Amino acid sequence: MSNLNKRYTLTQSQKMMVFILSMSLYGLSNMITELVPSAQLGPIEFSIEYFAFIPLTLCILFHPLYAAIGASLGEIIFGEIMLGQFGGFGELEKFIAFSLAMYVAGTFVRDPKNRMQVGLAAMLGVIIHQAISATVDILKVWVGVEELEAVQGLAESVVIIEGVAFLNDVLFSGILFALLPTMYLVPRLYGKIEPLLGMKPRDRNDRYSLTEIIGPRLVAVGILLAASAFLFEFLSESGFNVEWEADFLAMFGDWFIWVSLGVALLLSIIIITVMVKKKSSSSLKNKQEEKIPS
Repeated sequence: MSNLNKRYTLTQSQKMMVFILSMSLYGLSNMITELVPSAQLGPIEFSIEYFAFIPLTLCILFHPLYAAIGASLGEIIFGEIMLGQFGGFGELEKFIAFSLAMYVAGTFVRDPKNRMQVGLAAMLGVIIHQAISATVDILKVWVGVEELEAVQGLAESVVIIEGVAFLNDVLFSGILFALLPTMYLVPRLYGKIEPLLGMKPRDRNDRYSLTEIIGPRLVAVGILLAASAFLFEFLSESGFNVEWEADFLAMFGDWFIWVSLGVALLLSIIIITVMVKKKSSSSLKNKQEEKIPS
């Protein structure tokens, strides 16, 4: 187990780099999905849910905790706050569900070169996130804090609606924007992107059992966090909530979304530039040390 802890050990600066990179890249992608139109078929909406391959790739290659939290926070900052709105407790439900799903997916992968393992982790992350979201929506109707009855007088009909939406998100967004890109990117970026942070790639020759990675503690914490997600969403829908909405979006118009997108893009470029410069200076220092005779 000590080897597992060592594999995920990062310095404070590296943790911050992973966090900000994940936050800015996923925030940028979240803005792009807002610009893509969706199609509505009755109560079911066909749309690009998210570009989950970005946080999945970072969670698998780096420390999954900081990459997962960074991505969730990036969605809130660039997709909500910078657009003049914040849903209060409802946003905490999204934050917990998405962070938990991406973290579990990142810890699942033991060998980043194993496409089968990477693909299973990508789908696992999407399924966990969508399952929590669907369960929360169903429970809200059953508890009575939200009105949604596709069949008059039959609250159980929400199960069918959420079930179809769950399958749509998993099979459409999950395969096209999580599974396929993650299976392509992770094996190719493995060993190439880690040196930009001044760290060695994880040793894929080490073998860990799933009980070492996804053990009882993680399962217990996951259940607790999923319950917390429902609690926060329940408080949000029941009126015990603190929402914030600014009027500058209505003042400036829908084009203001490009401001948020530009900030996320600029932050991503700055972080990547800093990483490349650190890598260049580190390589130059190593070459100079090699030239010094012992």
